Amino acid sequence: MPATRIAFIGGGNMARSLIGALLHGGTPATSVRVGEPNEATRTALAQDFGIEVASGAGSAAREADVLVLAVKPQVMKLVCAEIADGVAARRPLVISIAAGIRLDQFERWLGADTPLVRAMPNTPALIGAGASGLVANARVSPTQREQAAAILGSAGRSVWIEREALMDSVTALSGSGPAYFFLLVEAMIDAAVEQGMPRDVATALAAQTCLGAGRMLVESGEAPGLLRERVTSPGGTTAAALDAFAAGDLRGLVARALDAAQRRGGTLSAQYD
Repeated sequence: MPATRIAFIGGGNMARSLIGALLHGGTPATSVRVGEPNEATRTALAQDFGIEVASGAGSAAREADVLVLAVKPQVMKLVCAEIADGVAARRPLVISIAAGIRLDQFERWLGADTPLVRAMPNTPALIGAGASGLVANARVSPTQREQAAAILGSAGRSVWIEREALMDSVTALSGSGPAYFFLLVEAMIDAAVEQGMPRDVATALAAQTCLGAGRMLVESGEAPGLLRERVTSPGGTTAAALDAFAAGDLRGLVARALDAAQRRGGTLSAQYD
């Protein structure tokens, strides 16, 4: 997007990962600006990426074609108040990566005619392996949809969600999902240590096993159930472990966990309205 001027409001880890991915993909540093109140963070961004930085959201957003709102949900309304006049004047594409804040809330804070995309990335974006769900309002043009997908997709994979009601499910699945994965790996390591394995060996084997399994799932394009069946011999060790998971109602536990995360997303929307 060589002709697109992108302003990030907030310069935390997720913004940093997207900026790095965009520059690595060929976006010129002169096209990117960041508004970040923390001086140390501003200095680091300027030094690391050679981009323009500002202390205020309004000055950073000036003349931008795309605004990426990368601040915490609890301060989003205040940030929108700071940039509202500029957004009304220029009508840039506004992309939010904050959990829980709905499109209709942004329309009230920034104006009903604002092109808006709500996105939910996850932390693997920090290493270029993120997953992002996106939903747009009716004011977003096809070109702007491409811009949003390119920005979020620069640090992984982006997928459009056509109904905003599903965004809390996106948050529960991929937004919070890395924590579920890390918890499972942590439990596997602890169990192996209890059996007498040194922790460093257990950690290395568990991490590599999960990396390999993830690559097989992505690169083979086959269903996870089929891949599971291929590694499960009747009466074997894998079958014994899977039987223990079934006895503990693993599927039900996962469903309840995702339901809890989904409900919390809806609560956040109301809390920050």
